[in-house]
Amino acid sequence: MAGGGDELKLLGMWASPFVMRVKLALGFKGLSYEEVEEDLFGGKSELLLKSNPVHKKVPVLLHNGKPVCESQIIVQYIDEAFAGTGPSFLPSDPYERALARFWGAYIDDKLLASFLQSARGKTEEEKAEGVKQTLIAVENMEGAFKEISKGKPFFGGDSVGYLDVTLGALVSWVHAAEKMYGMRLFDATRSPLLNAWLERFGALDVAKAVLADVDKLVEYGKKRQAEAAAAASSNN
Repeated sequence: MAGGGDELKLLGMWASPFVMRVKLALGFKGLSYEEVEEDLFGGKSELLLKSNPVHKKVPVLLHNGKPVCESQIIVQYIDEAFAGTGPSFLPSDPYERALARFWGAYIDDKLLASFLQSARGKTEEEKAEGVKQTLIAVENMEGAFKEISKGKPFFGGDSVGYLDVTLGALVSWVHAAEKMYGMRLFDATRSPLLNAWLERFGALDVAKAVLADVDKLVEYGKKRQAEAAAAASSNN
């Protein structure tokens, strides 16, 4: 258990970057928890549907039976609920904390969304627009890293912070996408700071313990693609 009588249970799915995000936060905090693997395609559990009746999706963190949903909100919750344990993810300064939350939202709403469109777009035009928007988002994140890290190894400075956990959840899928589609999200020419950060973060003990195996993700991704293609052809 988490210590101090706290019971933590994580409803998740191994391949989800949003679940990996919560696992990273728990790992960096040094918190123990029970992991419950959901079968999202074979039927969601009653516990998941009851714990997240609005979105009906993972991750959900149950803290002493109380559900907390949405990965970025869960990470912020972990940081506050276990403030005396491990590193603090969010900065103490209100302005710096607001900046971290802004760029955290940007990672999911812009960077990840456009990256997914570039890989999964229904038409070549959609994919091309996804690539274009991804390049803009990477350029913006590169600038954000330079500003926020102030020349240090991580967004959080000398140690990982909120944005490292938020973006770090995508590391395995970034490598998997390169193998599947030949797309590298960060590279030494266009985004040298983030490219170096990617390797630095992936080498951390917690990241190595938590992040999904890249080859396993590639296999999973190809399987999901084949299933989606078969479903689309049967509907035509």
